[in-house]
Amino acid sequence: MEIKEQLKEIKTQLRLSMNGAVSQSMREKGLVYKLNFGVELPRIKSIAAKYEKSHALAQALWKEEIRECKILAGLLQPTESFLPEIADIWVEDIRNIEIAELTCMNLFQHLPYAPAKSFHWIANDREYIQICGFLTIARLLTKKGDMDERVENEFLDQAITAFLSGSYHTRNAAMTAIRCYMQHSEENAFRVCRQVEKMENSSQESEQLLYRWVKEYIETPL
Repeated sequence: MEIKEQLKEIKTQLRLSMNGAVSQSMREKGLVYKLNFGVELPRIKSIAAKYEKSHALAQALWKEEIRECKILAGLLQPTESFLPEIADIWVEDIRNIEIAELTCMNLFQHLPYAPAKSFHWIANDREYIQICGFLTIARLLTKKGDMDERVENEFLDQAITAFLSGSYHTRNAAMTAIRCYMQHSEENAFRVCRQVEKMENSSQESEQLLYRWVKEYIETPL
């Protein structure tokens, strides 16, 4: 079946599965798409399972300004043909937190160059590029957990800066990455504590917030 036919078939399945109530609810929560069928994630995954992974199909799906097509693209893109330049193009195209989270989970964390690329992304000043960087690092930390000292220092500097000065979603993504880093070992948790201990009596609300969050995390029993 040609790509155009597969794309048409997929769109037909999405239309048959559309849920207006879900779509409306997402709009009310700030998840705005050019077109959103409101198809729930389990159904999207079941549609993806009917197709073999295909670079051409995934690229065609990603170009569609449709929520479900973007999600399917991340599920159907083979990692071996997803070059770093294409990853940058996709990241620059991400406009909301749902697509950022799902694409990091379904695709970005599995890329062979994910560690280097994620650090490149967190150094970017664009909101969703940074978010994808931190979310990818968080997933890599969950799987592996360790970094060399130079990389650790860079990560903590970038994550703390993003938490203190970033947008709401950037702050949450940075916090998620910091949490995954702290979970790996007591030494990692101690390093973060040393980074924020001076913020306890800060005049900056964001610094106090970070200090309280780290303190609460440390004091909460596992």
